[in-house]
This record gives sequence, structure tokens and C-alpha cells, in this order.
Amino acid sequence: MAEASWHPTPQLDWVKRASTLRLEIVNLVNGNERAPSGAKLLEKFNPRDGKLLYQFQTSMHEDVDSAVAAARDAFSDGRWWRQSVQCRAEALLRLAALIEQHREEFALLESLDTGKPIRDAFQFDVPRAIATLKFCAAAADKTPGQVYGADLTSLSFQSRRALGVVGGIIGWNFPLVLAAEKIGPALAMGNSIVLKPSELTSLSAVMLGRLAMQSGIPEGVLNILHGGSTVGDALARHRDVDMITFTGSSQTGRRLLVAAGNTNMKRLLLECGGKAPNIVFDDAPDLRAVASGVVARAFWNQGQVCTASSRLLVHKSVKEELMGLVLECTSVFFPGDPLRVDTSFGALVSAGHREKVLGYIETAKADGATLLTSEDSRGPLPGGYYVEPAIFDEVSRDRRIAQEEIFGPVLAVLTFADDDDAVSIANGTIYGLSAILWTTDLSRAHRISQAINAGWVVVNGTATPRGGPGAGILSIGGHQQSGFGLEGGLDGLRAYTRETAIQFFT
Repeated sequence: MAEASWHPTPQLDWVKRASTLRLEIVNLVNGNERAPSGAKLLEKFNPRDGKLLYQFQTSMHEDVDSAVAAARDAFSDGRWWRQSVQCRAEALLRLAALIEQHREEFALLESLDTGKPIRDAFQFDVPRAIATLKFCAAAADKTPGQVYGADLTSLSFQSRRALGVVGGIIGWNFPLVLAAEKIGPALAMGNSIVLKPSELTSLSAVMLGRLAMQSGIPEGVLNILHGGSTVGDALARHRDVDMITFTGSSQTGRRLLVAAGNTNMKRLLLECGGKAPNIVFDDAPDLRAVASGVVARAFWNQGQVCTASSRLLVHKSVKEELMGLVLECTSVFFPGDPLRVDTSFGALVSAGHREKVLGYIETAKADGATLLTSEDSRGPLPGGYYVEPAIFDEVSRDRRIAQEEIFGPVLAVLTFADDDDAVSIANGTIYGLSAILWTTDLSRAHRISQAINAGWVVVNGTATPRGGPGAGILSIGGHQQSGFGLEGGLDGLRAYTRETAIQFFT
């Protein structure tokens, strides 16, 4: 699709349009919408102004049992996986086309739920979800088995087929994108899925489920449950779920490991937290371009990205010049109304998360780090969950701000003396999801990229999804406590299958 088609209409009054929405949270089980059965009421407040956005009852164990049973029945009778791969691909393409038809509604729902700028939701979230589904449809027939050592008396080959019932648990920072990244590969490979969105961001999943039914995906193949940790825990412990695919914190990832081990040893695909280093060497290219990339990667989506480069490692010889440019670039990032099309930096997702981020800022100051930016977090609207970008210098590598995933607009600056020092600092956390390095020395780039513990290393680029490769091309996974398994690419599709080695003798 043309890039020009992904610009929100400037004249559109998004605030007025939001006021006309009827926000209802319902589960989708076996093709039917139903209210969650729990008595507990969950409240979602608008990140934009702190006012109540919607509320809903949480799902309970019986809802999970019902959804898993529907998914199992759909898998057992073969209503989906027995269809040709072309038929499954066509259904995913129809779903992608329906999302495109409703791109304005999806962008508005994403902005309301997360607090991200409507422009970002329109230009990234919706197109990315569409591209992900299209890739999965196009690549569905590109994961064949293998044939080995055929001779006159025997034939050996590996057969690849769907796993069965997949449980998908997703985070709140990119609700629609993350849903597509679970639904796309699971369904392309012939599985059934029970999807659990974050209780902080339920809106787009409701609409996605309705469109899935219109796209021709059979009843029971896609089921969606809304609620809190009770739902996720019940899915993880359910003995009729064959796989959990999860995007979220490392803490939750560890709990999923325990749940799977204590029940049926279901497969796990975990994409967890990160504390990515952005490493600037003394021979880095144009420092102004580097500074722009550093700021973009640290503060995109208000820093609420698992691959956000929240640590800036800079060689001492270029630090002074680079930091001046970084501060200059950061000066244009200030909180604005998420529903204005000219806003480039929005709100955080919830009041609780805002307090967590502000707590890290106070801890950094108490630890002796130097705050280089302002502390004005009033924001454009009273009651909203706004935090301005915060850059700290003179950060010790062992401090919390340099070790823990903050998931907010906070950048820690650390200085290194040589290559070994840079690698030591970069690898000095429990995480290993992504990294960026800037150098014009090809030998150094190869050496350092191999030495860093990260599943995704980018050289001389910001690697923001806006300017990176198309959705689904690369297979990326975490190292250390950033998780395991691969998402994206053909390996990401294969993760949703099982293999059987078969031998024939005559």
C-alpha cells in the first residue's frame, strides 16, 4: 500500500469521534460474543486525561475452560487445519483487508487505550498488524518438511504439522500488533488459539475478533478472553493447551516457565524484557544523525518498548559533542494530547505505570546520577499520565537505572574507554534482547556484534520499526532473561508446529 495512505485526516476531530464510541468489552468463544463471567469489575482509565474510559467484568477459570474446549474441538475435527494452506492464507488476507478498511477505528482505539499519539497508531500500529498477517499468509506454504537419504529400500522424512491449541498472552504497548503477531503464525500453521490481551488494553481485540468472524475463520479457531492475571495463569496451567506464546515482562515469563513445568510441559515462546545498549564508538558516523537515532530509539512510544535503547554507551572522546546533540534532539519531545495529529509524544498507559517510572527517576537522582533534562510532567491535559523524557548522565553501571527495565522515557548515559569496556557494560545486565552500535570500522562492527548478548543487533541505524525491514522478515529471539524462541520469519512460523520423523522400509 502506498505510504501516503497512512496519514490521518488532519481535519478529523478525533476527540469528538472518541466521544461517540460505544466501548464494550466482550469475550469471543466458539464464534459467539459473551460477557466475562467474573464478578470483579476492572476499570480502565484514559491515559489522555485520567477519566474512566470503560469497565468490564473479568473472565474466570470457567471462561478459560470454555474457550480452550472450543479451540480443542475446532482443532480435533479439523475444520481449520484440514483446509488447504491456500484457504487458510486467503482467510488471513481477508482479515488483513478488513483491518485496513477499519484503520481509522483501530488507530483511535489504540490511541485511547495506550495513550500513544494517534499519528503513531495510524502510521505504525495498524499498518504493522496488516503487514504481519500478510506475511504469515504469504509464507504459510514455505515451511516444508525434509527428505533424507532415500535409497531403493527405505525412505526417511520429517513431517511438520500444527501443534494444536495455542494460548497467546500479550502486553499492552502495541495491542493490535502483538495480537497479529500471535494470531498470524498460529493460524497460518493450522492451530487454534485462545488470545488474552492485557487488561489495560482490551479495545482493539474486541474489534479484531469481530472482523475475524467476517473473514471466514471458522468458529472456535480464534477465541479471545479479557481479564487480569487470573486468566493468564489459568491458560498457562491448562493441561489442554499445547503452547503458550507470550510477550511481556521477564518476571511474568519466569512464572510461565513454572506453570508449564508443573502441568503438561507445554511449549513456550517467550519474548520478555530488555535493557538495550546503544553503543557509540569514537569513529561513529555523522554524530547528528547518531543523536537523532539515539533519541528516536530511546523515546519512541514514550519508551514503552521492550527493544528500547534505554542505555546510551558512548566513548569518552565523543561524549561531550554527542550529548549536546542528543539534548538538542530531545528538546522537541514533549508530551502532547494523543488525539492531536501533530502530537509526537503521548502519555503512559496507566497511573500505576506513571508512578513506577517517576519512582525510577527519583531513585536515579538519589543514586547520584545527573539529570540533564527538565522535570515538568504536567502534560497538556489535567489528570493525564504524562512524563517528559529524562536523560541521566554519570550513571554507574550497577545502579538500578542501568540494570532494570523501566519501560518509560528514561535514558541512562554511561561512558566507556575501549571496545572491551563497551562490551562488558553492554553485557552487564540480565537481559539480551537487542542492541545498536555505531561505527565506521567494519571489522569492529563484526567483532562487537558477535560479542554482545542480544538476539537482534543493528549497526549504524535506529532500527525503529518505522524505518526497518517489513514485518515478519527477520526471526528474532531473546538471550538470557529476555526469553527464548524465535518470532518472525520462517523460523517464527515453524515455532507453531511439531515435527515427526517418519521412516519407510520395503
